[in-house]
Amino acid sequence: MLKILDRYVIRQLLMPFGMGLLVFTFLFIIPEFMKYAEDYIAKGAPMRVVVEVFVALLPMALGLTIPMSLLMALLVTFGRLSADREFVAFQACGVSLRRLLRPVGLVSAVCFAATMYILMVSVPESNQRFREITFNVIASLAEGEVKPRVFYERFPNIDLYVRDIPPEGGWTGVFVSDNRSGEGSTIYLARRGGVVIDREQQSVEMVLYEGTRHAADQAGKYEVFAFNRIVLNLSPESLFPKGGPPKGDREMSIPELRARAAELRAQGVFPHNQLFEIHKKFSIPAACLVFGLIGLALGATNRRDGKMASFVIGVAIVFVYYILLWLGQSMTKGRVLAPWLAAWLPNIVLGAAGIVFFKWRGRVADRPLGVPLPAFLSRLGTVRATGRSRFFAPLGTLDRYIALTYLRMLGLSALALCSLFYIATFTEYTEKVLKGAGTWTMLWMFLAYQTPQYLYYVIPLSVLLATLVTVALLTKNSELVVMKACGISLYRVALPMVGAAVLAGAALFGLEQTVLGPSNRKAEAIKWVMKGQSPETFDVLNRRWVMGSDGAIYHYNYFDPRQRTFNGLWVYEFNDDMTLLAARTFAQRASFVTDTVWQVEHGWTREFDATGQPQDFIPFAEARRTFEPASTFTTESPDPDFMSFTQLREYTERLRASGLDVVKQQVALWRKLSFPFVTLIMTLLAVPFAVTIGRSGAMAGIGVAIAIAIVYWTTISVFAAMGAGGVMAPALAAWAPNLLFGAGALYLLLTVRT
Repeated sequence: MLKILDRYVIRQLLMPFGMGLLVFTFLFIIPEFMKYAEDYIAKGAPMRVVVEVFVALLPMALGLTIPMSLLMALLVTFGRLSADREFVAFQACGVSLRRLLRPVGLVSAVCFAATMYILMVSVPESNQRFREITFNVIASLAEGEVKPRVFYERFPNIDLYVRDIPPEGGWTGVFVSDNRSGEGSTIYLARRGGVVIDREQQSVEMVLYEGTRHAADQAGKYEVFAFNRIVLNLSPESLFPKGGPPKGDREMSIPELRARAAELRAQGVFPHNQLFEIHKKFSIPAACLVFGLIGLALGATNRRDGKMASFVIGVAIVFVYYILLWLGQSMTKGRVLAPWLAAWLPNIVLGAAGIVFFKWRGRVADRPLGVPLPAFLSRLGTVRATGRSRFFAPLGTLDRYIALTYLRMLGLSALALCSLFYIATFTEYTEKVLKGAGTWTMLWMFLAYQTPQYLYYVIPLSVLLATLVTVALLTKNSELVVMKACGISLYRVALPMVGAAVLAGAALFGLEQTVLGPSNRKAEAIKWVMKGQSPETFDVLNRRWVMGSDGAIYHYNYFDPRQRTFNGLWVYEFNDDMTLLAARTFAQRASFVTDTVWQVEHGWTREFDATGQPQDFIPFAEARRTFEPASTFTTESPDPDFMSFTQLREYTERLRASGLDVVKQQVALWRKLSFPFVTLIMTLLAVPFAVTIGRSGAMAGIGVAIAIAIVYWTTISVFAAMGAGGVMAPALAAWAPNLLFGAGALYLLLTVRT
């Protein structure tokens, strides 16, 4: 039977644990989920499929976030009890730290059981379900994987380029290079086209309408064939691997892992990955017990100022745990550690540290946890006491006080949220390194290049959290009541936070205009390599396909940007609507001369008349041709995710001038302009929300922030998909979330008691 003390501690743990679970799980899932959901909605996939994707992603995230949420809940709960002097009251009543192990141990045991069930039962099933859902959607919406004006190279030995993709489906302005019988041997031009998938027969066909087929060899023999309809049979293995999507180690249950390990042993291969996965299904749940001990030891103190330090150390502990876990896996692969020891190493190390912390805290409950801070942060910390700081010199006393509280919450939120992204990325891609698909240097570079994108995600949510928690704390501590009694309105109190939100929005726009696009491109190239695929168009050295400014298509085996030379260059020139070939040139070597002039060697040029029939054939040993300037081939391929607002605007104008459909580019362009305003909208919405929370405090503020963030991100994706699908004007699709949430914020601001 639980005592009153036990029930009280458990009740205090429930809310921060639930809030932490929501925050951590939301952040783990949302980037991956949005990547799939927005595309599926735009392509007309049923909402049921989108919901199934979200549900399938949940167990894997929960397997990681339950232990983390437990640790953070213990730190927050006991930090709050310490700040309110309740832990001192416990000690005065003879309640020792050892006595508090009972409720903490009970909660930890429940988390242990839940995590074990998730990892052993739910994760294998949900991971395989996710793979099947993705497999089915990609198969049924295969042509949706093709993007307009981007070369598609994932069909085996077939390269595809389409000028436009109408909302009703299919392609217009189709260029196909069929390399199955030799490099550059067959070219197809068609007005329309698409992909036909037969799941029962497991067949994949590309159907082209109203076009011509061009076949040539390097000796100059040429054939042109006009067609109304032609079908190209594609290799089905890319969409229909035998037996369906294969199971990885994480999709296997323990019996399946043991069977796979036995197979590998029979082949003379040591099954380190399979054995490690088996032990990991037990060791990660056991981390709940370790974190329970550490959380109690670090959170409980007689001092009122230990809460922040404990929270920061808690984030560091989570980092250390997962670094040790995947370091152990690496050592297992190198046969340095046994799989069981590698899986249990983090628990052994942190468990020993937890025992030491627990005994130390039992003796010296008044000693603070020292977290060294940089000098400038230390100076910031003196503002509350002295009221002066060169960072806040232009501000009044009230503004300095509110700004300091706000910045502390903002910094803590950004640190915690970024930490989650780093942990999630580290856990996802470490396996690629251990399998030899990448190196540790590549992983660290990937994390570095991903940092601007993480900040782009984190800044709006951090602003929202900081505003809600700051105003909620001012309300809970009755400070807001005192300010109102002194004639200071809520609007005046919120002014420093609104100013900070404007600066945060400017930072978002600055990120997007400068480093975000190039960093995303480099991170994407590394990710493709680590997944065992070519960088495709992300690396100018491996692009191989480029669309010129005049509509010509260039294909090459290799391009040296330093020497400005090509090897194996093909140039295809078209009529205005890209339905007929005007000229075709091949050169074994081409080198840049000046401006748009190139020296071509050992090749030929074939010209065509106005009906697309071959005319003059001109072989050459050396000649000069007018092509695109060298900068065209060293410029990275256009993709809205990798372009700044200015670059995307110029690119969209060029496409519009060519008479192409630019709806998707316009949606992306308006989103780049509208998204930075989210910080201001979130702040204006958070201020009245935080006041209505009343004296519930920071945890209620965090809960409201999570709900607002989930609704906002969902709204963004839905409207973006509607805009891309042509259902809504691009500008309205991009600005609708801000307009809706801004109207709600304005209503709440006008109705709240100021």
